[in-house]
Amino acid sequence: MSSLWKSRLGRLLLACIVWSLPCFQATAVDLDLQDSQNITAVARDLAWDLVSFYTGNHTGDVPGNLPDPYYWWEAGAYFGTLVNYWVYTGDTTYNDLTAQAILHQAGPNRDFMPPNQTRTEGNDDQAFWAFTAMRAAENNFPNPPPDQPSWLALVQAVFNEQAQRWDTQKCGGGLKWQIYTFNSGYTYRNAISNGCFFNIAARLARYTGNETYAEWAESVWDWVAAVGLIGPEYHVFDGTSEENNCTDLNHIEWTYNNGVFLLGAAHMWNYTNGEDRWGKRINGLLRAQSSFLSTEEASKDVLYEAACEPISSCETDQFSFKAYLVRWMADTAKLAPFTFDTIMTRLRATAKAAAAQCVGGETGTYCGMQWTTGTYDGTTGVGQQMAALEVVQANLLEAVAGPLTHDTGGSSKGNGAAGTETSDSSRDPRHLRAITTKDRVGAVAATVAASCGILGVSMFMVW
Repeated sequence: MSSLWKSRLGRLLLACIVWSLPCFQATAVDLDLQDSQNITAVARDLAWDLVSFYTGNHTGDVPGNLPDPYYWWEAGAYFGTLVNYWVYTGDTTYNDLTAQAILHQAGPNRDFMPPNQTRTEGNDDQAFWAFTAMRAAENNFPNPPPDQPSWLALVQAVFNEQAQRWDTQKCGGGLKWQIYTFNSGYTYRNAISNGCFFNIAARLARYTGNETYAEWAESVWDWVAAVGLIGPEYHVFDGTSEENNCTDLNHIEWTYNNGVFLLGAAHMWNYTNGEDRWGKRINGLLRAQSSFLSTEEASKDVLYEAACEPISSCETDQFSFKAYLVRWMADTAKLAPFTFDTIMTRLRATAKAAAAQCVGGETGTYCGMQWTTGTYDGTTGVGQQMAALEVVQANLLEAVAGPLTHDTGGSSKGNGAAGTETSDSSRDPRHLRAITTKDRVGAVAATVAASCGILGVSMFMVW
């Protein structure tokens, strides 16, 4: 029996014993931010519960997929959290599972466009898998076998394909949300798709030292600012429609939109040896996080999803958005050290509040979402668990090196031509099978909510 299953069996037996006690009362996770061993132990418990949602390693299931109601893009983000868990704790328990998932979902063209997703895949969906591969490259996650694409080459393939999709026919540039004309949202140019492209370009520039990537990052930022997706006070708005030549903005703000530009700007600040304009942009984005920071004395500086949390209308995707914000904040603190105090004040307060929500499920360590309330909200799910794990383990950031580059020890070998061999038009969706509910892919809930107004309360998976 593997050590993973021995550990799993022990946890299940313990859960059975605990749940058999009639007087059992759930108590919050005991998180001590002054004790790195305690933080690691709490992260280990939260990671265990996170992996319990995964079914892709079950007989008959597909490696890399999460079950309903989770979209394909969130599965990509999920494995980024497991890479991050290894970075912060050194625990290799989930490394093989993670590598298998990433490589399987890379698809036959090695570009994160597997055939069973192509019919509905958007630019942001593809990018979230690229983020996971980039995190693997930047942190020397064990490299794939020689017959498989490198982590870096996977990211370069996504970059090259998205650069070809940059569309100047309307709005003076920008990436569309969707890749194919028949998908709803094809004429919507959203912050997350363009932010992902900016983020990838900035990280490739820093990792490889190639100025072409930096030039793309500059161009994307300039376009986003020109159309107003990043406002004068650095608030990042959800999107705009090319039907009005990108003159009408949807002003909803999501945490991950702030974070995706923050980390890209931090890479550019680092890459340019501290150019003032990038420092100004980083500070502006940190100030704009006021939209997501509680001002109540009992929960001061705790992050929340302002667009849906206060009215309990967050949907499946939105439960996970804070996970990416805190993940990218932590990297920013390493890349741009002048941000450290500001960011750590927020991460510490948020980690304590998140841990207090981790009292659910069969183990008593499944986490809810509403960290500012001081009371468990009764929900569990992949997004809630990812977010809590990310903010807890981010408090170990002083003990890790931060994102590497090719010159500082990064070992992933690239392929600058990756992704240029196969065009989008060659993937004829008419030859694909019919869409199923499980195939419908990421950011749908977020953008539909942004376009049509926030919709009702989600159905939650309760364990």
